[in-house]
Amino acid sequence: MRHRVKGRTLSRTASHRKAMFRNMAVSLIRTLVTDDEGPQKATVAGRITTTEAKAKELRPFLEKLITLAKKALPQQAAAAQFATSAARNSAEWKAWRDSDQWQKWNQAIAPVVNARRRAFAALRDKQAVSILFSDLAPRFENRVGGYTRVLRMSSFRLGDAGRHAVIEFVGKHDRVKQRKSTAPASMLVSDSASPDASPAAESEAASS
Repeated sequence: MRHRVKGRTLSRTASHRKAMFRNMAVSLIRTLVTDDEGPQKATVAGRITTTEAKAKELRPFLEKLITLAKKALPQQAAAAQFATSAARNSAEWKAWRDSDQWQKWNQAIAPVVNARRRAFAALRDKQAVSILFSDLAPRFENRVGGYTRVLRMSSFRLGDAGRHAVIEFVGKHDRVKQRKSTAPASMLVSDSASPDASPAAESEAASS
């Protein structure tokens, strides 16, 4: 029986698939860094190219992490009212550390720390976790799922003819299509026609 074998194996072991999805997710998230230079810099921010099968399997892995970061936003906002902007180990910071404000901040920030640790266990990259919680979670705060899209390309990979596909974050470069008017041509008023003109006035003008 095919119990608990959902998903594509991609001709890899479980540990190999886990490491592959982790590397692909980190690569996609880190494309959002604008100051990253070098040969690994992405051509388009928030987009990577891979095969269609890998992209479809990566999508739920990544969207679950974004949902995890979104759920931590209310706790992060609640803990901000007890935080301090003083430099670490300064006199003001030490006074805040010994006050009741720190105790309240510590209790409020605990769920956020737990969520970040769970995300780091999946990604194993500090920069990717930071981008996930600071950029992606606020960006999709009001969106209910569907944070990424998979677009098939017409090209195929040499060797095994695997179809190429693009996986990218939605919402940043979306283009809104203008709807064409569905009104009949008889209802459309031309620029030369005057809205105040009546048939009686037109007949009087013609007779004169």
